[in-house]
Amino acid sequence: MPSCLTMPIPCRLALFAICVLLAGFASGDELRLNHIQVIGTHNSYRQQPHRTVRTLIETTSKEVARTLEYDHRPLPEQFSDFGIRQIELDVFNDPQGGLFATPRGIAVAKMAGATDIAPYDPEGLMKKPGLKVLHVQDVDYVSTVPTFTLALQTIKAWSDANPRHIPIMILVELKQDRPAPLLTAPVPFDAAALDAVDEEICSVFSDQRIVTPDSVRGKHASLRAAISAEGWPTLSACRGKVIFAMDNPGRLPRDYMNGHDYLEGRAMFVDLGPNHPAGVFRKLNNPVAQYDAIQAAVKAGCLVRTRADADTQEARANDYSRAEKAFSSGAHFVSTDYPYPDETKSSYRVRLPDEAVFRPNPLLIPTADSTEE
Repeated sequence: MPSCLTMPIPCRLALFAICVLLAGFASGDELRLNHIQVIGTHNSYRQQPHRTVRTLIETTSKEVARTLEYDHRPLPEQFSDFGIRQIELDVFNDPQGGLFATPRGIAVAKMAGATDIAPYDPEGLMKKPGLKVLHVQDVDYVSTVPTFTLALQTIKAWSDANPRHIPIMILVELKQDRPAPLLTAPVPFDAAALDAVDEEICSVFSDQRIVTPDSVRGKHASLRAAISAEGWPTLSACRGKVIFAMDNPGRLPRDYMNGHDYLEGRAMFVDLGPNHPAGVFRKLNNPVAQYDAIQAAVKAGCLVRTRADADTQEARANDYSRAEKAFSSGAHFVSTDYPYPDETKSSYRVRLPDEAVFRPNPLLIPTADSTEE
């Protein structure tokens, strides 16, 4: 085999160009946003409720109680200690304030004899108007960031201290369900509430700190047209920024677009299915059943979130088969409940090789793993 120096000049130039390209990939900054894969967390704010409340949940349904046996460390620890670059926040509408300030689960637990329940919301944040972050009203309510604004401020403070971080994807699930009749009735997300989500985002993050639909679309007619013509921004253009996406299917994404053609002026991307001209984000949570759909979406230029595990099943069985499918699918955000193991279940833990913060997307850029500077 000839050495580089004995190759014809055109071949040497081609090899040099490839080396330069790969060097750029190794540094990360020449990769585009959809060329990487990162680890995320599911219900990233969630803490276990008091054991008496957990017992009450188990009395109602042992199976449901099993699915809730996980929690997460504070967001800054997730970012710094475990390289998490995608989080999920469940958000309830509370325009008047106080709707979730006195969880009924606490009252029931005290009636059951619990005497060691820590004071709930000592700073009174839940009494103020604004969006609240919790899993299920009244029974699964403990959050490291009880308000949406506090969550955003926490993320921004970490981002300010780590200005070269690659973008953090923030999934926002708008909750308006009532799993049981005795639980507090939520306030639906109408047009004003959808606007309020954007208003709280923009009260913390300036446009320059967000990868917005407008910044991606530019002068193109639609987001898909922009992605097709120019692709997603490079990591060098996105470092120190966040990107928001709505974690809801169906009506809410379309209501969010009402009056905002192709998400003009909006802060969040939304999942509009495989063919909508404004749909460049997909939530495809089952990498086994939806493996082909994930790969098709990734190849089409969409950003995709999937889940490496669900309902504590993989952790209990120490089963990595779903996680392996999630990684090989090419999904950009592989979300887990276990960025570190729960030793009461197994050693199951989801991470990238060598504890990398990100790696080139294996479906698009099958090169060596990368780490963050």
